[in-house]
Amino acid sequence: MHHRPYQQVDVFTATAYQGNPLAVVLDGTGLTSAQMQQFTNWTNLSEATFVLPPTPEGRAAGADYRVRIFCPGRELPFAGHPTLGTCHAWLRAGGQPQTAGKVVQECGVGLITLRQDGDRLAFAAPPLIKSDPLAEDDVALIARGLGVPRSDILHHAWCDNGPHWRGVMLGSSAQVLALRPDASILGQLDVGVVGPRGKVGVVGSTDAEGIALEVRAFFPSNNGLAEDPVTGSLNAALAQWLIGAGLAPARYVASQGTCLGRAGRVHVEQDGDTIWVGGSSVTCMEGQVLL
Repeated sequence: MHHRPYQQVDVFTATAYQGNPLAVVLDGTGLTSAQMQQFTNWTNLSEATFVLPPTPEGRAAGADYRVRIFCPGRELPFAGHPTLGTCHAWLRAGGQPQTAGKVVQECGVGLITLRQDGDRLAFAAPPLIKSDPLAEDDVALIARGLGVPRSDILHHAWCDNGPHWRGVMLGSSAQVLALRPDASILGQLDVGVVGPRGKVGVVGSTDAEGIALEVRAFFPSNNGLAEDPVTGSLNAALAQWLIGAGLAPARYVASQGTCLGRAGRVHVEQDGDTIWVGGSSVTCMEGQVLL
């Protein structure tokens, strides 16, 4: 066992303890997958990441570092808040990207480009693996699991960019915040729910805080069903779906975590063919971990 540099980072917030926490082990060299998984489970956080040197192929393609991303019980090929939080921790620890203002991360889905956006980091949304409308049987099941009439789901699509998110849109943020999902029905699905916070039916309208959308994310856990405070992968996939379908503007801010007492803020911007998903991060703990 070795002492390894470690940070615990709060992601998608500029105020500590209002976003989604992440454990970052800044030197994962020599650790087995089982050891990484065991530590992740021990943290009791939604994800932990382990920073490694790029593979030879990744380095040749411009990667600055490689990261392995774990959640309780499994490894993830990609996840958004771990991507932003890991990059924040790597830069804070003295990481120097090959290109100023741009960081290239290697992970399970390949190379992910991040850019600095003022005091925020943003990642380029990876391409959707699956983006078709959901099967009607799935939509009906999700409606039952969410406890809403089928007619309340106005739009739906696969939002699969590694995690197998199924996205549904309700008519308002109030409906999203009122959801009390049934784990016995929804427990095996990764479901993202979105609703407008601005004027219903007016694309691009916002509330008094300048927020366009309210998002909630539900996924299976060891206890049946969990809700994620703020979810980068889901917001990246939702942005590609909603902007592409004309259901959201090319630039907006989404809120997530409200029902969990958080105030996550996800900044989305389409720039040409790329959709950037970003937010602030704050390091809350820093030191060493024995692994």
